Amino acid sequence: MKKLLFSAKGRIGRGQFWKANILLMLAILAIGLAVNLAIAQLIPNQTDEAGNYSVNGAAAVPFILVNLVLFVVPAWAGICLGIKRYHDRNKPGVWLLIMFVPFIGGIWYFIETGFLRGTIGPNQFGPDPVPNAGVATPITYSAA
Repeated sequence: MKKLLFSAKGRIGRGQFWKANILLMLAILAIGLAVNLAIAQLIPNQTDEAGNYSVNGAAAVPFILVNLVLFVVPAWAGICLGIKRYHDRNKPGVWLLIMFVPFIGGIWYFIETGFLRGTIGPNQFGPDPVPNAGVATPITYSAA
């Protein structure tokens, strides 16, 4: 799991990409909610009549630090997953920067990494993560 999420080397197929991203999002939600609720119980806070929660001043620092970590770690994992998908498409990881092109960049990234098949067989970034996916199995008939 550590190699899948935190290393930019190698290739991953679409299935692995989707599974890892979905699990990553669910983990972020669950861990983020649990940690923030736990911190909220430990730190003095204010709640108004409408039930809105607020923390002011130095008491907000633990929230900021925890949420920064909860952002940086999954962001790095997402970058590594995207780079590996571009490697599977036989493109360098710098293609990840396409996401910053206004309007079309995010759509391009979503389609290319999420839906397009990678290079069949080995490429400069490693072996095919889905072996024998592009090889047709010959049909043989036997005379009975």
